[in-house]
Amino acid sequence: MLRLDNQICFPLYAVNKELTRRYRPLLEKLNVTYPQYLVLLVLWEHDEMSIKALGEHLQLDSGTLTPMLKRMEENQLIDRIRSKKDERVVKVMLTKQGKNAEKQALSIPMEFLEQTNLNESELIQLRNLLDKMIKGH
Repeated sequence: MLRLDNQICFPLYAVNKELTRRYRPLLEKLNVTYPQYLVLLVLWEHDEMSIKALGEHLQLDSGTLTPMLKRMEENQLIDRIRSKKDERVVKVMLTKQGKNAEKQALSIPMEFLEQTNLNESELIQLRNLLDKMIKGH
């Protein structure tokens, strides 16, 4: 059992590194990193979200998320605004530039798909299996 070839953790680790490497040139046109792209994907879907909810959505702690959001704010992709109802809550919302980036990103999923050895149905099947694995804890 203790052979690298028998472990699921190594191919998941290796594919994660490979995904990030393959996304890098696709994300250059947006001038964002892969984790920042994930933030944009969530905000394009939800428009505005608290940092806490964003962290839960992306499974990131505030120590990881806060510096990333600060860089995104410096790059004028997002704004962080304290809630008027509860000053402890910080909302994240897209700027005009962040909203416009969505148009630039439309081709990224298909460009990425073309780089894989999988067809669309295989990617969906893989996604479903990974979701099942994540939700199993």
